[in-house]
Amino acid sequence: MTTLYISYPARASAADIGAACAYAQVGDGGNLMQQGAGALGKLGDLVAASRKVVLLLAAADVTLLRVAVPPLSGSRLKAAIPNLVEEQLLGDPDDCVFALGPAQPGGSERTVAVVQRAWLDVLVKALVQQGARAVAALPAQLCLPLAPGGVSASLASDEGGLELALRTGQYEGMGLALPAQPDGALQVLRALAGEAPVTLYVPPAQHAQYEALLPSVVGITLEEDHWAHRIAASKAVQLDLAAGLAAASGARAQAWKQWRWPLRLALLAVLVNLVGLNVEWLRMKREAEALRQSMVQIFRAAYPNEKVVLDPAAQLRANIARAKAGGGASAKDDFTALAAAFGEALGALPRRDVVAGLEYRERALVVRLKPNSVDGGALAQVQAQLAPRGLTLTETGAGTWELRAGGKW
Repeated sequence: MTTLYISYPARASAADIGAACAYAQVGDGGNLMQQGAGALGKLGDLVAASRKVVLLLAAADVTLLRVAVPPLSGSRLKAAIPNLVEEQLLGDPDDCVFALGPAQPGGSERTVAVVQRAWLDVLVKALVQQGARAVAALPAQLCLPLAPGGVSASLASDEGGLELALRTGQYEGMGLALPAQPDGALQVLRALAGEAPVTLYVPPAQHAQYEALLPSVVGITLEEDHWAHRIAASKAVQLDLAAGLAAASGARAQAWKQWRWPLRLALLAVLVNLVGLNVEWLRMKREAEALRQSMVQIFRAAYPNEKVVLDPAAQLRANIARAKAGGGASAKDDFTALAAAFGEALGALPRRDVVAGLEYRERALVVRLKPNSVDGGALAQVQAQLAPRGLTLTETGAGTWELRAGGKW
């Protein structure tokens, strides 16, 4: 996705959205994809294809005020802004949109950006109607590169004359709409900047014209105006005038509506899977309960005197083992059976006096061998003798074998 930057001319020369606007489309990596000029109402394809539209409002149309701000919470401070700036405005605060800048170190004053609500609402609605997903409106004077210890300025021609923008601090600046007289504009710029050095950005096509006029003023350095430095400066500006408009909220709501059905389908898929998993779990639970009840019935039929049945399968195996032991039959994992089978298997070795000790634990026979009594092939020979009996012989450590029952007799 891309971001579309649109530089809207001053109201003095742009009575409607048909005025020519310079624009630049930038990729997510910051690469300039295309640039040009066109009427705001005819940029529908670019607007719809962009993730976000950033509207750079002419410096002459945005007033930046420095206001002493009381220590209030966010919502209360937002509600108090019209009263704080009322004395500095010529019109009704209800007809304006305000944006409060971030707090700056070293004081309680903060910058408040002011613009006419009805005018800005028309511009934002025009972008939303063309498919804008998100709209931001920034003061153009703050989108000039910040010149520490000096003033940044720009002069651009439009249908009605010249637009002058000045940036005197991080959140300080102003703008004027001037007649199409470049020499007079330079004198006005010099007067507004005072004694501070000025870096003036002009369109590349007019660079030679302004360079010829520089000897008439002092302290002005000329640079070519490009989208790259304006875009870089705009990313640090935290004064979005469109945030207070209902039209911008409508753009965000419209972007959210595009995801409603995909989210509903995803939620439905999750719900169906959850229902299916629960149905399957209930079915398996019922089958397990029925199987257990059947095992309990079989066990009680065979052993009616058993009072407590916790694990019918384990209790049945234990009863069968006790019955076999009582009848003289031994289980294949008894000590006697394992020791006898191991003794017979040792007959495959050249010598049989290799056992240092026997230990029976956890229904397994642990055989400890005499040091240096068997070679590497002895284990395989004994395993071959025990395998037909369903017994498994493994080496668990140096000089230690373990014999377990691994099958049926």
